[in-house]
Amino acid sequence: MSDSLFIIRSATSADTSAIFSLIKELALYEKAPHEVINTPEKLLNDGFGSTSPLFTAEVAEWKDGSIIGFSLCYIRYSTWKGPVLYLEDLYVQEQYRRYGIGKALFENCIEMAKREGYKRLAWQVLDWNQPAIDFYKKWNASLDPEWINGSIDI
Repeated sequence: MSDSLFIIRSATSADTSAIFSLIKELALYEKAPHEVINTPEKLLNDGFGSTSPLFTAEVAEWKDGSIIGFSLCYIRYSTWKGPVLYLEDLYVQEQYRRYGIGKALFENCIEMAKREGYKRLAWQVLDWNQPAIDFYKKWNASLDPEWINGSIDI
């Protein structure tokens, strides 16, 4: 997908530092910068340094060549549905919002899920992030208030 102001493309190993920088910006936006324990080296190895990458990423590249947004997905498995594409994060720097970049990144994830035959695209959104909630509602997304997400940090 492209626009005269930006392009969406598959991330490469050369984009690792820019993606990691955006991850830290996202963590700051979500009021949790202290929770980022990943490193650019681990990101590089996990996504680009093996024949079986743990994730796939797309980047939004502004017309000047700077990376101003990204989406990061991986495959999870639903016992009820089969393979599911899970959107871990989608982020666009604030000054570049309203150009359709988030829309292009999200639609790219939808197309990837369809192309690969996944049965669902899934993601989470924080209950206080009204701009993101409004964004996802544009696709008639199901935002399920019934399920509580749990995790254990190991």
